Amino acid sequence: MTEPSQTTQTPPPPAPSTQRSQAKANRRQALLSAAATLFALEGFNRVSLEDLGAAAGVSGPAVYRHFAGKQAVLGALLLSVSKNLLDGGRRVVADSDGALAALGGLVAFHVDFALSNPDVIRVQDQDFSNLAGEDQAEVRTLQRNYVELWVDVLAGLHEGTEASELRMRAHATFGLINSTPHSVRSPGRLMGVRRARPLLQSMALAALLAPAVPPEY
Repeated sequence: MTEPSQTTQTPPPPAPSTQRSQAKANRRQALLSAAATLFALEGFNRVSLEDLGAAAGVSGPAVYRHFAGKQAVLGALLLSVSKNLLDGGRRVVADSDGALAALGGLVAFHVDFALSNPDVIRVQDQDFSNLAGEDQAEVRTLQRNYVELWVDVLAGLHEGTEASELRMRAHATFGLINSTPHSVRSPGRLMGVRRARPLLQSMALAALLAPAVPPEY
């Protein structure tokens, strides 16, 4: 007796409410992406809600459906990035076998972030002061926690070293990595991202693992 053939069941289309929610989330993300580009190029104070809306394909007043105002857009942009960095860093450490592997994973993770988000890095550098006070405090807390994640990993590789020195190594490495994507991505530069990534990772690891040199008296 021949078994009945199995037919592939076509999943039902998404419910209208789900489609609306997804469309709203997509428009919100489009506004954040447009904000990163425009704020980086023009600066927060020179960009209007109409500029943001036009870049995202909506009207200026439509921005208010997603954000309370331009300052709220800036806050959402920098808060989301700070949360993603911290969450991603924690996943890297949790999935690593030992401090050295965790450090290598953190460096690779941060280099990928920097090369993929040069506009956000520039916005953070030039427009952090334009955040609302509550958003400033939350971003600082998230960023401090991210730094301490690195410090905890470095402590396993530099036994007996004070946390202040480990913190300095982390901040110096962020400065190295975060400053480079601007020149890498600039038109006319010879080095592309594919070549820059391993170089950045190598330089960052060398700085983080370098032995401390005793001061000369």
